[in-house]
Parts: sequence; C-alpha cells; structure tokens
Amino acid sequence: MRKTTYETGAGEREKALLVSLVTDQVKRSGADYEHSLQELVSLADTSGVEVVATLMQQRDVPDSKWFVGKGKAQELKALAAETGASTAIFDQELSGAQVRNLEEELDLKIIDRTQLILDIFAGRAKTREGILQVELAQLSYLLPRLSGHGKNLSRLGGGIGTRGPGETKLETDRRHIRNRITELKRQLEAVTQHRNLHRERRKKSGVVQVAIVGYTNAGKSTLLRQLTQADVLAEDRLFATLDPTSRTLGLPSGKEIILTDTVGFIQNLPHDLVAAFRATLEEANEADLLLHVMDASSPMRERQKQVVEEVLGQLGAAGKPTLLVWNKIDQCSASSLSLLSGGADAIRISAFNEKDMTRLREQVEDKLLGDTCRLRIPASRGDLASLAYRVGEVTGQETEDEWLLLNVRLNPADMQKWGSPLEPFRIDN
Repeated sequence: MRKTTYETGAGEREKALLVSLVTDQVKRSGADYEHSLQELVSLADTSGVEVVATLMQQRDVPDSKWFVGKGKAQELKALAAETGASTAIFDQELSGAQVRNLEEELDLKIIDRTQLILDIFAGRAKTREGILQVELAQLSYLLPRLSGHGKNLSRLGGGIGTRGPGETKLETDRRHIRNRITELKRQLEAVTQHRNLHRERRKKSGVVQVAIVGYTNAGKSTLLRQLTQADVLAEDRLFATLDPTSRTLGLPSGKEIILTDTVGFIQNLPHDLVAAFRATLEEANEADLLLHVMDASSPMRERQKQVVEEVLGQLGAAGKPTLLVWNKIDQCSASSLSLLSGGADAIRISAFNEKDMTRLREQVEDKLLGDTCRLRIPASRGDLASLAYRVGEVTGQETEDEWLLLNVRLNPADMQKWGSPLEPFRIDN
C-alpha cells in the first residue's frame, strides 16, 4: 500500500476545507446532502487529510465558472488563510475549467469527490490487478480534464499527498495517457480471462460461491474474518480493504463453499471506477448467493441499501438470490431493531457474536440447499457420488447390490447448473 501524506513523515497532515453545493435539483431528488458531506469528512479522514472546516452553499444551479458563487469563493480564500488549509475538497464533481478557475482564484489545491475516492483506492490497492484497475480509473478521469488542471499538473499524483497514477508525467501528454489506457485495458483483459478460467473450473467442479456485498464500512471484511478466520484487514474506516479475498467456509452439514469479500460501494461511486473494477465486481454477478451486509446502526441504512442495489443492477446482478445481513445490531436501540426486516431472506447479527455466526451459517445453508431428491447411482461411479456430495447435502446413503442410493438435499437451481450428470439417476420426481 502506498503511504499517506501523514505516514511519509511530512510533519503534519495536509489541511483541507470541504465544500458542498446544494442545488434545486439536489433538493428535488430528496438526497440527504448533509449526510453526503459527513461522508466526505470520513473519506478525507481515510485519505489522511485533516479537515479544518466545512462549508455548504445553496444555489439554484452551479456557477459555470466557479461552481460555487464568487462570494463563497472569496469566503473560502479567507478561511484557507485563517486555517492554513492548502486544499479544498468539493463534494460534487467539477469540470476542468472550474478546477482551473478555482485554483487561480484561491491559490489552493482543488479536488472533487471523485478524485478523492480514486486517491483512496490508489492508496489501498495491493494486488497487481487492483493497482492496474485504479490506474485505469484515474487516467480515464484525468484525460478529459487535462486542460482544466493548472498547478495540479506539477504534482506527481494529482490527489492527496503524492499518490496518483504513477511517478511519471503521464498527465502532461494526452497521447501518452491514451496509449497507457489501451495498455492497461489489454492487461486487465488478460486478468479477466484468467479469472473467467477459474470460474469455469469452479463451475465444472460444482463449487458453490457466495459473495459478500454491501456499502463501505458495513462490516464485510469483519464478517469474512469471523466466519473463515481469514487474515484480512478490518478497520472502522471507509474502504479499509479494496482487493477481493476468497476463503473456504464450512457449513453445518459439512459442505464447503467459497466465500468472497468484494469492494464496498458508496453513493456517487465514480463511473470510471465501476468500469475499471468490473472484472472484480463480477464476482458478485457469478455468485450463487449474495450476502448483502448492511450497517443496521446507520441512520442512512435505507439509502445505502438503495445505492448497493443500484450498483448491482449496473453489473447485471439484480435479482440474484440474496440474504440481507443486518450487521452491528449490538450498536442499535430496541426501537431501531424493530424496524429491521426479518424472515427467510434477512438475518440480524453482530459479527462478533459467535451464536450469530452459527445462525448465519445455518441460514446460508438453507438458502443454498432446497428439497431432498433420491439418486440411484452405480457403485462404480465414484465421480457421480463425489459430485452429489459437492453440490448438495447428502442426508442419507444406502447400498443395494451394485447400486448406491443417496438422499440429497439440493437446490433446484444448483441441480440445473452443476448437477446435470446426476439427472439420469434420479428415482423421484
């Protein structure tokens, strides 16, 4: 992981002013702009920035030149001089011209929400695939804004501290950037083909895959750690982990599945980032079951749920079998708990409660396994018996001359997906 400004020993953390513009369109959409600004504070903290002040302005429409009004821009300049801030971070996306105008007027480094999120991802990426994906997203974001960045072009990173697309001057040469984007896409295509090969092997072997999805900081990595004893980072921060992690999870029946933790979602997730991380996020699309982890203690949980469902829809994963996991119930009041949905498609847990983890394993198994069917397999076909054990829960086994009789609890979708070799040996409807 690349070091943050604070970790490099720069003396003190970079100071920043946070700015949000509330337009009539935002008001009509019903968006909670105050929560969005608080989320921006958390994002800034994650990137290693010290937030010294936040400002909000209400306007009918954004100013084409300054984004905020000229008076608010002057207020920002005075506040920066008073607080010693060197950066202004905007909660909305800025055009290249607006960035240039604001930089010239305020003498500050100007960053918008999209660039801040990309910067965080640059600092969190560890694997080669993750680093390639982040660089592609950063360059795709930067390319149409080259003419809008003034002083930023002298910075290696273009974001917080010195993180960015790399230690070269990519941002000064459009042709160079386009060539680099083409090369990154080629390398990621090779990664995608490799990932698809692994998926095909899993399908042929009948391995069941469950993907953990959810809003950032909902407790996904903590859940993976508690269920599988995986050695993964779990912090109370946005985007604490970035690269997907897969581990084997044993269910109560003894059946083993693959449990994969995916990158967290956030409102206004940069489009370039979704596109760059499509190969990784498709783990959710290929999964047999999604565990949608929700922070039950968040006052914005319904909006967060909507954001995750929107991104899953973009990935083509809408309508997947899903178990809604209300996490962090130990931080909820009794009245708040009563509002959480329950039933066969939802469960309320605390990831640190072992009894809750046992209940979660049981409910995952119930979602994956369905009705019991009876198979009559030749005793010599050990491969078919092994397949039955892999794709379902064998609840009974008998022998009859040269035949093996198995009672198998198997989800019909799993039978259709992997169990076609077993179909001719079913002896019940």
